[in-house]
Amino acid sequence: MDYKKTATDILNYVGGENNVSHLEHCSTRLRFTLAEDNKVNMEALKKVHGVLGVVMAAQCQVIVGNNVIEVYDELLKIGKFGGQNNNNTAAGNKKIGAVVLDFIVSIFQPLVPAIAGAGILKSLLLVLTMFKIVNKADQTYVILGYISDTVFYFLPIMVAITTATKMKVNKLVAVAAMGTLLFPNMTALIGKGASFLSMPITNVAYASQVFPAILGVLFYAYMERLFTKISPKPIRIFFVPMMSLLLTVPMTLLLLGPIGFKFGTLLTAAILFVFSKFGWIAVGLLAAILPFMIATGMHKALVPYAISSITGMKKELLYLPASLAHNISESGACFAVALRTKNTELKSTAISAGISALFGITEPALYAVTLQRKRVLTSVVLSSLIGGLCIGLFGVAAFTAVGPGIASITMFIDEKNSKNLTFAIAGFAISFVASFIITFISWKEDKNQDEDLSNNEAKNIAETTNTNINLNSSVDLKQPIKGEIISLAEVKDDVFSKKILGEGIAIKPLDGNLYAPCDGEVVMLFDTKHTLALRANNGAELLFHIGIDTVQLNGKHFEPKVKVGDIVKTGELLMKFDLKEIKAAGYDTVIPIIITNSDQYLVEKNSYSEDKDIIMKVSKLEV
Repeated sequence: MDYKKTATDILNYVGGENNVSHLEHCSTRLRFTLAEDNKVNMEALKKVHGVLGVVMAAQCQVIVGNNVIEVYDELLKIGKFGGQNNNNTAAGNKKIGAVVLDFIVSIFQPLVPAIAGAGILKSLLLVLTMFKIVNKADQTYVILGYISDTVFYFLPIMVAITTATKMKVNKLVAVAAMGTLLFPNMTALIGKGASFLSMPITNVAYASQVFPAILGVLFYAYMERLFTKISPKPIRIFFVPMMSLLLTVPMTLLLLGPIGFKFGTLLTAAILFVFSKFGWIAVGLLAAILPFMIATGMHKALVPYAISSITGMKKELLYLPASLAHNISESGACFAVALRTKNTELKSTAISAGISALFGITEPALYAVTLQRKRVLTSVVLSSLIGGLCIGLFGVAAFTAVGPGIASITMFIDEKNSKNLTFAIAGFAISFVASFIITFISWKEDKNQDEDLSNNEAKNIAETTNTNINLNSSVDLKQPIKGEIISLAEVKDDVFSKKILGEGIAIKPLDGNLYAPCDGEVVMLFDTKHTLALRANNGAELLFHIGIDTVQLNGKHFEPKVKVGDIVKTGELLMKFDLKEIKAAGYDTVIPIIITNSDQYLVEKNSYSEDKDIIMKVSKLEV
């Protein structure tokens, strides 16, 4: 896989560097906070080599699976992200719910690796003590235990860093402000009963807390911006942090810290109330809807609760147990599909995705297998419900915030209840077996849906299966511009030559006038004007890409004659461009014309000759 090419294409189709106000990644997803969501070319983004799926929720989430770190590193090499102006624009163009979810994800997602690593280390130490390999009194055990405990103790500091990063303020000053909450002399003073300017300070144990630090850094961010604005430039270097600390720390100790602590307590209490009223049913229902929550990114809204519950009660009873049922159900379904399918590519994909899900990473399974096949999705929902109900009935509790899977099963070790791990393993087995059996019985391979058909294969399959070519839903595409017609294989760009975006042809233009090859609707016009898309009356989606790498011209030399939403007729002028100037700038002017949803159509191409008026015939495939 060419990580640089994948990163470049992704950045291009999310609207370019200037449209990205923040970028981060989780275990399988690139998470873009964008200035303008409408600049995203969803269809082209989904077709990028290496992209498993795209979710537009609070963020633009591009799922790339196990290669996420490599692609992320390449993105950092080709772009600078996180401009202040972009961040303001992004907030101004999003609904309040999307802004809040984006804020939550940006703060809590970076915490997960440290929390997961520390939690699994703690559980592995418990395993060693269970088998009498180490002694709890041994100093080696104690030191290793301190490694884990330290991560949780200093959560306010880590939260200060992630919140300051999101707010784009000085991270070290933010850490200094929130570090006051953990300063031994300060905690001792508050414990004895303290006041500030005659106002009493609430005695709160801030170690392992997250919400007090969030509120404190938010207040600090506004203080920093205020004093930066009013401070004389020669004294900013000390005046801004001094005044920000002077106001932030007392405000946090007197008001924001206790409010944050109370909020975390109430959040945990609310979830426990739901669990006490609905118990094991709640775990099953949550497990059943997790595929849809993960697909939209909404499951991240539960991360603050999980972290708060584990740091507060030292265990979590709902989200992580439900995730165990869902993760393993995804794995079982993938292995059933792999066993039943005759498609070698799908078999390979399903096995790989099934293994990832077995280890707690479900996105490859969800996007590459489950969501594309209704019966598999139904099987996963049913088996997740069954597994979740059993896990809930067993009362399984999790003790660290990490994706449940075979490698992290020690997260369910309970020193006070040895059966907790046994019940978790039982729920694991029930979820896998139920999913495998239900999927194996219910799913049947549909060649039209489950095979990545080439143009030549489509005709053969249509003749030998119940797949029909709907001739009444065929469209003849006329040559849209004067020039030489060539094969996509001759285009010097792998995205087109390897047909990653779909089937089609290309034209070497002789002039700068691009006309509509058929009746249809303009559904996309890229901001840089070098790309537009047309939807034909039979649903076929045509992408016109004028030149290679001409996105770098930023619209120069292009003059669109239509806009998104326009209904056009065959032969209507779509775009004028200065062919001479584009060539002079050193760009290849070839124009790929792609049927981006060609997996649903039979694409018949005439011989490559400029004398041919009809360049392609596109017919809808129906079952």
